[in-house]
Amino acid sequence: MTKQASKALAFLLVAVILFAIPGCQKKEIASEAGYGAAGGGAGAGAAGRKGIGEQDLSGTAGRPGGGGVSIGATERAAFENEDIFFAYDSSALTIQAQDILRKKATFLKANPGVKVTVEGHCDDRGTNEYNLALGEARARSAKAFLVDLGIPAARLATISYGEERPAVRGTTEDSWAKNRRAHFVVEQ
Repeated sequence: MTKQASKALAFLLVAVILFAIPGCQKKEIASEAGYGAAGGGAGAGAAGRKGIGEQDLSGTAGRPGGGGVSIGATERAAFENEDIFFAYDSSALTIQAQDILRKKATFLKANPGVKVTVEGHCDDRGTNEYNLALGEARARSAKAFLVDLGIPAARLATISYGEERPAVRGTTEDSWAKNRRAHFVVEQ
């Protein structure tokens, strides 16, 4: 092999490697149809959003915080204590979940300084890795729906806890159903 042919071959190998690297990047999990089959809104899924443990709210150490927004304890509790629930192995929003999210959007529009973290949770079936990914897909599904209702994405962060923070302990379908949820935390 000549010296010139060796250089050409080396150049070709470098070019192939440089083009192959972007194709090997980790792919993002998206929900079945944006934020659910009944929700419409094509393209409302996970595109352009951060991964597990997203921190897109500005703030201080610990949980992301807002700038001194004051809401009543009753309003805050009402907002935080109403979770949305998901079917087994799904991040699609049910009609009931969409209704709850519409109420949450009304609250957020009335309180424009409030920032929220959407927590994705799962039951304890499945691997830790799978449940973290599914929890993130659930949180993103809820966030996408709120964004489509006019809530700025900068006011909403997502995080997945997978199966690590169950609402109810147990191995019955009723227990598992209560753990397949998205929970909302007001950040002030």
